Amino acid sequence: VQLQASGGGLVQPGGTLRLSCAASVSIFSINAMAWYREAPGKQRELVASITSDRTNYADSVKGRFTISRDNAKNTVYLAMNSLKPEDTAVYYCNAQRRGISSWGQGTQVTVSS
Repeated sequence: VQLQASGGGLVQPGGTLRLSCAASVSIFSINAMAWYREAPGKQRELVASITSDRTNYADSVKGRFTISRDNAKNTVYLAMNSLKPEDTAVYYCNAQRRGISSWGQGTQVTVSS
């Protein structure tokens, strides 16, 4: 599976961004998709995941981030609200399909005044 991530950028604290991850195959064939992030000097961490019937969020983003999917566009989104400086990281899209994990290229999110 090839994944194309987009939507990162520079935003002020309290601002919003929406990340997109377009898959090269039907997302009906993908077991789960997720967003991870990696901040400088820190390990990559799971931010949010989505399957056909459930979503899951890291405690640090609950109530602020929303993961969703558009089946017609084979795209998963991450809507990020009330952004904080600690959300600054490179965000990666991931897909789990038939036992294989695929990663998209990262997209930088910087939250700074």
